[in-house]
Amino acid sequence: MTFRIGWIGCGRQATEMLLPQLVMIDGVTLTALADIEPKPLLNTARRYGVSETFRDYRDLLSEGDLDGVGIAVGPAMHREIGIAALERGLPVFMEKPPATDLAGTLELKTAAAKAKKPLLLGFMKRFSTGNKIAKNILRKQDFGNPLSFLGSYMTAPTYFEGNVDYRGFFLHHCVHYLDLAPWLMGSPVKHINAREIEPRPGRLLIHLDLIFESDAIGTLIMGTMQSRGAPVEFIQIMGDHRKIDIRNVTDVQYTRDPAFKIADTKAALDNGADTLSWTPNMTVAANEDHKGYRALLESSLDAMREWPSSAPTIDDAVRAMTNLDRMVAALDRTL
Repeated sequence: MTFRIGWIGCGRQATEMLLPQLVMIDGVTLTALADIEPKPLLNTARRYGVSETFRDYRDLLSEGDLDGVGIAVGPAMHREIGIAALERGLPVFMEKPPATDLAGTLELKTAAAKAKKPLLLGFMKRFSTGNKIAKNILRKQDFGNPLSFLGSYMTAPTYFEGNVDYRGFFLHHCVHYLDLAPWLMGSPVKHINAREIEPRPGRLLIHLDLIFESDAIGTLIMGTMQSRGAPVEFIQIMGDHRKIDIRNVTDVQYTRDPAFKIADTKAALDNGADTLSWTPNMTVAANEDHKGYRALLESSLDAMREWPSSAPTIDDAVRAMTNLDRMVAALDRTL
């Protein structure tokens, strides 16, 4: 039997990133749409062949014959709509961040617990191809304990047209890696120290010093100093004679403990010691999604059906927003 989804929010994130992947998943039907703006609502309904449309999300929740709800409207409304959907008895997928602050996130956690329904979050970086490969390598016993995390996640100063306000950068950008770093390391963050430079308004560069509960250490660099047209993501995780590099969520290099080959006339490549690498074939015909939205939505739908799932939950969001609070406090700024 098909799983019927109602979707609230027809902005760019939904129409260009999430819904194209959702409608390709077997056994799912996009049944109803809601948005306060008539034009994007109409355009999205035409694009995806949806006949039931609503200008008010309350009407979708009360009139739609639904099995679950997706929400992508921005953190200012996520809390209100998420609580309403949960009170209606529906499982919810919600884009990150779940609210504008930790307090709102905790309200959502309480609502999900009261409704006894899953609330899944859009931390798709966990499902990006390179990050997923790295996580599976880190789970293997031969890697050992991850000892250090080095990450760089940059963006352009596109949040500040006419008004320099870094809250959007913190909530939409930084929260991704404040979820991803502890997930990859397999350990929560217990301490964050922060430094920043701001050469001019709208240009912010921050360095975070991280200590994980495992006593691993980390450095995370984030900022608004690079073009979105340039490579902007890099991660390195180091263990004892083990190292994983991930570039731009696709290219992965796993370095072990290779022997010197200069004086060895029989030198070859050792499957158990030499470096392994993976790069995607971008010419394949299939509509592959290396960013991770398709895999995230598939896992979230599994959770909505109460099947086994690795989808990020509201508990993961609470941890990420707690880390964001720590970062902002260390920078002596406010959300």
